[in-house]
This record gives sequence, structure tokens and C-alpha cells, in this order.
Amino acid sequence: MNTNRHTESVEVISHDTRRIARSLGLKPVNTPVCSPQSNGMAESFVKTFRRDYVSRMDLSDATRVLAQLPAAFEHFNEVHPHSGLKICSPREFRQHRQRLGQSNGQALNCE
Repeated sequence: MNTNRHTESVEVISHDTRRIARSLGLKPVNTPVCSPQSNGMAESFVKTFRRDYVSRMDLSDATRVLAQLPAAFEHFNEVHPHSGLKICSPREFRQHRQRLGQSNGQALNCE
């Protein structure tokens, strides 16, 4: 395999993916190269979101899927219990930490 050609094709795919994401109103974000925890958290989110939300959505066309996403994300953040967050939703977990004075202003750090 020609490594240069492979690298070029990955860059083209990455550019196309980012362009499509931006056209959908999404903000592409990279995880740090040496951060397997970030990758694992992203993979866990995708698995959970597919299992608990996408599997129940009307997937007949992109417009219908995009229309359903805000409610799904709202439920995921407000109601859906997360085992890594002591069976709280992300918002409940953050609110609890803030009440206890444990908020450090950084991204959520599950302990």
C-alpha cells in the first residue's frame, strides 16, 4: 500500500466529511491524537445513540431524521440515565456537581 496515497485519500475524506457536517450546521471537532479515552467516549455515545434513539426514528429521508435529532439530543442530555454518571442524565450530573461545589469550569470529567 502506498502510504502517501492512503494519507491523501484520508485527507480528502476528512475534508468532505467536515464540509458535509458544516452544511448540516454541525461543528467538526477533533479528539487529541494521544487520547484513547476521548475516542472511547465518542464510540460509546454513538453506540448508545444508535441503540436508544436512531433505532426508533423514522429514517425514511434525511429531512425527517434531522427534524428528530433535537428532541433525541434533548432527551439524551436531560432524561437518559448514564451508568458512568451514577445513573443520572448529563444535566442532572452537572447540576449535582455544581451544588456540591465540584465544578471546575472544564468539560465533564466522570470519575
